[in-house]
Amino acid sequence: MDLLEVMQYPWAQRALLAACMVGILCGTLGVFIVLRNMALIGDALAHAILPGIVIAFIIAGYSTLAFFIGAVAAGIITAVIITWIQHSSNTKNDAAIGIAFTAMFALGVIGISRISRSEGVHLDLKDFLFGNILGVSDHDLLLTAFVTVISIAAVIIFYRPLFATTFQATIARTMGISVQTVHYFLMLLLSFAVVASLRTVGVILVVAMLITPAATALLLAKRLPVVIILSAITGLLTAIIGFTVSIWLETTPGPAMTVSATMFYLLALTFAPEKGLLARSIRKRALKRRIMSEDILKKAMRSPGHPVGEWLAELNMSSARMKRYIQLLQRKGLIKMQNGQWELTDQGREKANEIIRAHRLWETYLVRKAGMTEQQIHDDAEAQEHWLPEELLDEIDEVLGFPDKDPHGSPIPPKAGVQRDRKEQ
Repeated sequence: MDLLEVMQYPWAQRALLAACMVGILCGTLGVFIVLRNMALIGDALAHAILPGIVIAFIIAGYSTLAFFIGAVAAGIITAVIITWIQHSSNTKNDAAIGIAFTAMFALGVIGISRISRSEGVHLDLKDFLFGNILGVSDHDLLLTAFVTVISIAAVIIFYRPLFATTFQATIARTMGISVQTVHYFLMLLLSFAVVASLRTVGVILVVAMLITPAATALLLAKRLPVVIILSAITGLLTAIIGFTVSIWLETTPGPAMTVSATMFYLLALTFAPEKGLLARSIRKRALKRRIMSEDILKKAMRSPGHPVGEWLAELNMSSARMKRYIQLLQRKGLIKMQNGQWELTDQGREKANEIIRAHRLWETYLVRKAGMTEQQIHDDAEAQEHWLPEELLDEIDEVLGFPDKDPHGSPIPPKAGVQRDRKEQ
């Protein structure tokens, strides 16, 4: 069936709108769930609401509002049970969560299975486990809209205590913020999100909608407000794409949305500007080239006039690779051909002196301040010379009294441009 034709039907419009709101809702709350390491609690609440649905059905029949009240009540009871187990025994947190939610989930499955065998009862367990977005009613839509608006408004209004308790619980207490109250408040909002997601993705897949968009956003940004917005947008796009794909492939919308969320995460994991695998690989290769180039400059400084071929074994480098690095250094203006030999330019000598200065200052510091011997310091200095920032080297130089020689008796090059000041010291 053509997608545009399907979208003409009211049930499809309701389904897409509900999916979009759930995507935004779960994306917004999911950031705090991920940052507070509450993924397992989210999974627990998603499963633990089933008994509340059963009791609500027994009392009020097939009522969206009754399901909402019963599910939220079951979620709160589960949170209290988890906290009670954690505080009244030596049971670890994850074990307490597992005990509580599996027991509640089992009770819910038993209740739904028993009720569904009664004549005239249409309460299908799989609709709650995997969602039934195509059966979204106007009441479901209104409830989802209400929960979405309330939850987003709560995040905006209570952003400060949520931020403080997420990153610095101790400081939050000194500010007069009740960490436990905020925790239970977030659990309440999480229960709302789980209930609102029942029709779209079901209790099993709701965790993916809570966790995956948030994890994706955390790969793309650092500031919390930006992360929250990106997570909500990712959740929205996940819902739209997942719903569209499900119609195109004639499959279940909930799993399609989950797969879409995972694809967004994999794309971010690969291509994120700072934290992505590709960016990390590029930085790693660039760092490796920088370190090797600096080693070559240092070697050229220490062994002027020596053929390049003599450096290969010491630098553990093939002649072809050495040739590429020599060409790179030549393009950067750090090395030049002079009388048939490669020699450092003035800029190259300045750069080489910076590396040698870092190496020998660090060796001197290790001997004088760390109590290491001359035999112990070389390898450590070889590793650290490429990482020591100029500000730290200046501080070390001053603390050591501007030494002229390292522990091996080799001269320590002065900082470029301050030779006169140094002699005056």
